[in-house]
Amino acid sequence: KRQAQQAVHFGAQAVMAGVNDLVVAGGVQQMSQIPISSAMTLATDLGFPDPFSTSPGWVERYGPELVSQFTGAEMIAEKWDITRDEMEEFAIESHNRALKAQADGRFEAEISPLNGLSHDEGPREPDVEKIKGLRTLVDGGRLTAAVASQISDASASILIASEQAVKDHGFTPRARIHHMSVRGDDPIFMLTAPIPATQHALAKTGLTMDDMDAVEINEAFASVVLAWERELHPDMTKVNPVGGAIALGHPLGATGARLMTTLLNQLEQTGGRYGLQTMCE
Repeated sequence: KRQAQQAVHFGAQAVMAGVNDLVVAGGVQQMSQIPISSAMTLATDLGFPDPFSTSPGWVERYGPELVSQFTGAEMIAEKWDITRDEMEEFAIESHNRALKAQADGRFEAEISPLNGLSHDEGPREPDVEKIKGLRTLVDGGRLTAAVASQISDASASILIASEQAVKDHGFTPRARIHHMSVRGDDPIFMLTAPIPATQHALAKTGLTMDDMDAVEINEAFASVVLAWERELHPDMTKVNPVGGAIALGHPLGATGARLMTTLLNQLEQTGGRYGLQTMCE
């Protein structure tokens, strides 16, 4: 799910280690052709009801219930007491920010038109009545499709260069990667690791949330971002300021590089110095 962000990590690590001078890091995803439920479909095709419940070891450790991002996102909403209304307000704001950013031409510097398509098709005017009437993803739950990231096709890439490569090729550097963190968290909640990853990154760099001029945190589900907000207390006007995955989409393999591209452009457009990017897996 975060292969493009990990690709950026690997590329930056290779440059820092002196192994490479130039690395193109990114990812691509065609969710319209390979849906996120492909693993479930394969299990069914092979005669299993799902990938979990027929595994004795899994059932002994976690129980017979199906473990998924949907149940994880619901558990997050329950643990941090995030209401459906809060998540819907967050989702509406994501669309509104994305629509305004599109109208202001904020994405033009980071999108290469393809076959006549020059803008993301996800952002749309929120229909509050329809949003309020959607059924929940899990029976008795709080999350709906409106507070979850969209299914998208996309690709994104970034050129990472060493100091020597910048000199050799006459490049003008746009940003520097200061620190990279990968942290694991509860495997059933599944989507909460942005919290310890952010805390670790801030501790290692000696920076605080107040130092961040812009933040891109992937909106896999509204509950993921709002739980992170509960723990980190950021200025939310600086968090996903041009909308997030709820409005712009979440092409799994490409999102990490897309987030960094958007973050870079946001810093340049606002004269910001430090940016933070984080996402769950």
